[in-house]
Amino acid sequence: MARPPVVPLLESRAGSIWRLRMLGDYVNGFLARDPDGKVTLIDVGLRWSTRRVLDALAAVGSGPSAVTRIVLTHAHSDHAGAAAALARRTGGDVDVHQGDAAYVRHGRPPPRSGFGRLVPRVLLSFPPVAVSAELVDGQLLDVAGGLRVIHTPGHSPGHISLLHEDAKLLLTGDAIFNVRGVGWPARAFCTDFRLTQQTAHLLADLDYRLAAFTHGQELRENPREAIRDFLRTQRPSGGEAG
Repeated sequence: MARPPVVPLLESRAGSIWRLRMLGDYVNGFLARDPDGKVTLIDVGLRWSTRRVLDALAAVGSGPSAVTRIVLTHAHSDHAGAAAALARRTGGDVDVHQGDAAYVRHGRPPPRSGFGRLVPRVLLSFPPVAVSAELVDGQLLDVAGGLRVIHTPGHSPGHISLLHEDAKLLLTGDAIFNVRGVGWPARAFCTDFRLTQQTAHLLADLDYRLAAFTHGQELRENPREAIRDFLRTQRPSGGEAG
């Protein structure tokens, strides 16, 4: 039996949030809906993921016309690849942190470190799309009762995580993965892996009871402790990653 395209994360009077399966549990996006029916998409997968997003909208009883905003945690093709197509289809604005805005507008990834520099840019590019709002650290987005922008650079200059403070739900973006356990994103695809390690420690100080990832399944049992335990065993590496 096929697994459902969405996984519920939050259901409240202030709004609802689902994890959107793009490629099994390995690549995820998120779908947030306000009480008035307005939908915000958070990360929309590779360029061929448009159909997955539309199926997810249908699964929760919404449609393309309900989408008013697309928020990107960063300018990588597995997060921003379908943004241009979905912006055209839905009319929704595209928002990203100011550190990654130029990359989204030009459809190109930020610089990579180490072996990542050897990957041709054309393989990692994505259709360019206009950016409506450039997000900043600490900003509170009016989404499903409020999502706080947490700037966690390193994976990209403008990488963000998001925290629903009332519901105590953390969306890590690619600051931390949960594929075969809690771990780091691939060094080669980070702009600055050492900075990725440093800023991920910001997540240890936040208050949450559910952690969801754009790569891997969510953690529902003691997620803060699991992430803290992982970070305690890690020390930022010296020099540039590679």
